Amino acid sequence: MEAINVANITKRYGDIYALEHVDLNFEAGKIYGLLGRNGAGKSTLLKAMTNRIFPDDGVIYLNDQPVMENDEVLHQMYLMSEEDMYPKSMKVKDVFHWTDEFYGCFNMEKAKELAKKFELNINKKVKDLSTGYQSIYKLIIALSLNVPYVFLDEPVLGLDANHREMFYKLLLETYMEKQQTIVIATHLIEEIANLIEEIIILKNGKVIVNQPIEDILAAGYSVSGLAKDIDTYCEGKHVLGYDVLGGLKIAYIMGEVDKTSLKDTMEINPLNLQKLFVELTKKEGEI
Repeated sequence: MEAINVANITKRYGDIYALEHVDLNFEAGKIYGLLGRNGAGKSTLLKAMTNRIFPDDGVIYLNDQPVMENDEVLHQMYLMSEEDMYPKSMKVKDVFHWTDEFYGCFNMEKAKELAKKFELNINKKVKDLSTGYQSIYKLIIALSLNVPYVFLDEPVLGLDANHREMFYKLLLETYMEKQQTIVIATHLIEEIANLIEEIIILKNGKVIVNQPIEDILAAGYSVSGLAKDIDTYCEGKHVLGYDVLGGLKIAYIMGEVDKTSLKDTMEINPLNLQKLFVELTKKEGEI
């Protein structure tokens, strides 16, 4: 099976571990959500997977071939990120041609069509684009490349709501057409919840969640009601955290629903991905 295998990767910056003994497997044809707070290691991981930085320990393989300094493998991957890999003095249309020459599998017709949809002037120089359009021209490249693996690091940075919705729709259409492996690193969790199949959560450079999104959400629930009733109900349970509003309380719990202790005034709801992420990645002492 085609896959990217991240084997025991560690990356240090001085005494700080950006990644610490990370083991992951990205299977072909799936959409992954890569989540984590700022500094959790998301960008570092994507850069290591695409050979932009080198890990201190461990190896990354694509279809059993090491990624490091392997042009044949690297031409099968594209990383879209905030970093500018293209000369700022270049016009967008020239960036498209440059990308086509490098990869040899760039759909120029589609790129021009998408530029019209996003109202991007491809005769503009990269340096003259707004923050939103800096993201958009890179997204167009990602959507127009026929590579098996596409990595998107905070892809909708600077995009307004309409452009974000347009991008997500186009991304899903492209995925259905090409069946690529797509990894989305983002903090806009609710916006990608309906797109992703697998979820990976990093905390302090370590993987704390790596499983299908349906499984992680089905592994817990929330319960709300009067604070005193919720406190009693939660005794002995694996509680991730609470929200309190006046005399009302919501508890976020991992485990099967315990209906035997429920009162009529209490309500059970499914776990929300955003809330699950917040509770799992809280720092010690945070409310």
